[in-house]
Amino acid sequence: MTGDTQNESPVHLICGASGGVGSEVCRRLAASGATVALASRPSDRLDELAKQLGAPKWDLDITEPDRIESVVAQVVERFGRLDGVANCVGSLLLKPAHLTSFEEWEAIIRVNLTSAFAVVASAAKVMRQRGGSIVLVSSAAARIGLANHEAIAAAKAGVIGLTLSAAATYASKRIRVNAVAPGLVRTPMTERIWGNPKSAEASESMHALGRLGEPSDVASCITWLLDPANAWVTGQVIGVDGGLASICRR
Repeated sequence: MTGDTQNESPVHLICGASGGVGSEVCRRLAASGATVALASRPSDRLDELAKQLGAPKWDLDITEPDRIESVVAQVVERFGRLDGVANCVGSLLLKPAHLTSFEEWEAIIRVNLTSAFAVVASAAKVMRQRGGSIVLVSSAAARIGLANHEAIAAAKAGVIGLTLSAAATYASKRIRVNAVAPGLVRTPMTERIWGNPKSAEASESMHALGRLGEPSDVASCITWLLDPANAWVTGQVIGVDGGLASICRR
């Protein structure tokens, strides 16, 4: 191993670090004193975040499983350990099934589900000696029927199944696997929804707490699940959704 092998603070790899939720996770982890490794598609946002936090960054196309494994290995080589990984990468498609092409379907599955599987597989290989925490992102759409969400709901439901099975598989190795299932969160990816006043109002009315989520709402739960202090939590899918999937708003 090379690089900062004497690192004693927890080391966390955040995939999708430049996104709305991912960047907030990185800031919170860095503020807590953890070592944060940033991985995302090349962008000015990734460069700026790395500079702000003084954190190393890796270019990552989440749809390339071999690249995910390579980044994980490089993080371990540099820091000598890996305590947590969060996959904050995602995409959104709102179409009924009959209007969704198979190319669109395959892209949604690849970005949201295949990437999650690759993150679990790669992280588990290097965490088997020390244990660690893996956090995935599902969706409230996987837990409640929402019109025009067929493809994304299927992908995110797959993330839930993956979370539960992986949690069982790796529990004996002290690898915890959990997921968060957000409602609609104000991020650049969802701006076409909340950026329209009428659709924003309609979406707010679906959430029992009467507002849309902010990146900090989801990031706080992800950082909590990554924290070694919460080492007795595994196999959980936590709804950070303003009550969308569990409460009927009257």
